[in-house]
Amino acid sequence: MKVTILGSGTCVPSLRRNSCSVLVEIGEAKLLFDMGAGTMRRLLEAGVTIGQISHLFFSHLHPDHTGELASFLFASKYPNERRRRSRLRITAAEGFMAFYERLEKVYGQWIELEEGIVDIFEMKSSGPDFMQFDFSNIDTLPMEHTESSIGYRLTMPDNTSIVYTGDTDYCKNAVRLAMKADLLICECSLPDEMKVPGHLTPSLAGRIASEAQVKNLVLTHFYPECDGVDIEAQCRKRYDGGLLCAEDLMRIEIVNGCLSLLE
Repeated sequence: MKVTILGSGTCVPSLRRNSCSVLVEIGEAKLLFDMGAGTMRRLLEAGVTIGQISHLFFSHLHPDHTGELASFLFASKYPNERRRRSRLRITAAEGFMAFYERLEKVYGQWIELEEGIVDIFEMKSSGPDFMQFDFSNIDTLPMEHTESSIGYRLTMPDNTSIVYTGDTDYCKNAVRLAMKADLLICECSLPDEMKVPGHLTPSLAGRIASEAQVKNLVLTHFYPECDGVDIEAQCRKRYDGGLLCAEDLMRIEIVNGCLSLLE
């Protein structure tokens, strides 16, 4: 199983960090979690085409997490051998179908794929939910950000587990979802001294990781204010496990619960 950080930033334009997106590869399955601006370019840089993406998962509907969906669908209609013919499964919280239908009203035929290509699944935004694929079981819980914010936990047949919070403030659901995970990919928007509602700081992300007893923590979703701060030191106030600060195109492999950085 491999994880590639495609976007470690936010809505703020940056030459260093794209908006949010994480690629998870489990065997032949290629899962994309969120897709802010620049995701498709980062996919190509990671050696993956949009036609290879089998599943899309959205943590919530803010533009820095969904902004490239319309472009992704439009590009999937490109003719001849590049045209998408394999099924695409999209998962998000309740309310996503209405969002998707509004996109179709705006763009019409330009983003409408062939019938039977797109399957959409809505997960509960008021409590726990669960879905099962051949490659993984997926649990979701609401996060403390918007009414339709959810986090995801992937549990593979060998019990290896990855958790992706999306945007959230500190909440018990984040701890519950991440409990004893092999890898927690957690938002960390601003330094401790700049805390805002609905987002985490390094020490709060560390608190979640510590309370959940996760083996490895990757901090991501950095606003520019994080770039001049020792984010790792702030996180270490609360967490002493494996720790990485995400950069775009950082590649991580997990084998038997052990994490390693790939070149």
